[in-house]
Amino acid sequence: MSTAFNDPIRAYIVREFLAGEDAEDLTDDFDLIESTVVNSLGLVRLISWISETYRIPVDDIPLEPAAYRTLADIRDFVGKAAPAAPATV
Repeated sequence: MSTAFNDPIRAYIVREFLAGEDAEDLTDDFDLIESTVVNSLGLVRLISWISETYRIPVDDIPLEPAAYRTLADIRDFVGKAAPAAPATV
């Protein structure tokens, strides 16, 4: 089974920012900010999606780009902040 199906964060980033790319090619340590895959507008979209999907209040989400530098960083934050299982996407 594809990793993207098991990883909604990876699937979202590939779908929204890397259209046409293989989700398997996006490694956990790939720098999304430095590579400009996620720019400032993309960061706002990503934060909004995280808030909605994982039911994390926007006020509880850090706004600094370093928190979203890699998939591992995003997963770490969501794992600590999400109150329960993700909402249906």
